[in-house]
Amino acid sequence: MSAAGPPQGDHPLGGAARSAVRGGHASARRADEGLDLRRVEEVSLNALQTQRQLFYDGWLLRVSPGKARRGRSVNAHFGSTLPLAQKVRHCERIYEQRHLPVLFRMTPFVQPPGLPAALAAEGYEAFDPTLVQVVRLDRPPESRMLPDVDIAQPPPAEFADVLADLQGSTIDQRDAYFERMGAIPLPMRALVARVDGRPVAAGTAMLDDGMAGVFSMATASAQRGRGIASALLAGLLAWAWERGAAHAYLQVDAANAPALAVYRKFGFATAYTYHYCGRPGERE
Repeated sequence: MSAAGPPQGDHPLGGAARSAVRGGHASARRADEGLDLRRVEEVSLNALQTQRQLFYDGWLLRVSPGKARRGRSVNAHFGSTLPLAQKVRHCERIYEQRHLPVLFRMTPFVQPPGLPAALAAEGYEAFDPTLVQVVRLDRPPESRMLPDVDIAQPPPAEFADVLADLQGSTIDQRDAYFERMGAIPLPMRALVARVDGRPVAAGTAMLDDGMAGVFSMATASAQRGRGIASALLAGLLAWAWERGAAHAYLQVDAANAPALAVYRKFGFATAYTYHYCGRPGERE
């Protein structure tokens, strides 16, 4: 694959997001060498499947009422031909009819390129900067197993229950997540870490085109800082490496310092960022 980086320009979220990219820029060049970042974005879209989605003139409108904003936002990733104002109005109607906030997921690859300015002119606000980080999987990660932690793959329904509890999800959000798990047409590993039989952490990985996507990482607040997330992530990456993955990627909140510290230990570095745009008062 030929390397293709994100477009350059001022970041709509200001200095914090720019610094997050600059801080990992040299490492990111090594980590994403040979990767087409547009393809990374497509693979990440494949990793979240739902029956509740619509295509509209090249835009993917996901309307799953889960906790993840990726599953209930507009992804303007593909070609666009209709007038932009018409498309925005259409999206607003679709989400309003389903009692969902109108959210646009804004990557460096949005189509058309004028979408960010058009949304800003309509009063949409940028929020929730997220880093897409990648790492080369030249070798399996070192084992980070802990003597009092058991890590195993439960049945999908049980995993959905555990993740919902760790994330504080509602019943509807849990059910939406479980529906998406069953819709993913990719090899997937879902792990739960337990201490004394109690679930304390969870995470998933899925494979697509030689890339492993890491998602749904969550750790109980009382168990953070013990290395449990690192042990779980090592298990996910080892599984992916054994199945031929050459790279791994993940998406992490730019303000989530503890998670960033864990991922940094494995060599993850920022390749590009995205954020959301929503109308005032419609961020959740």
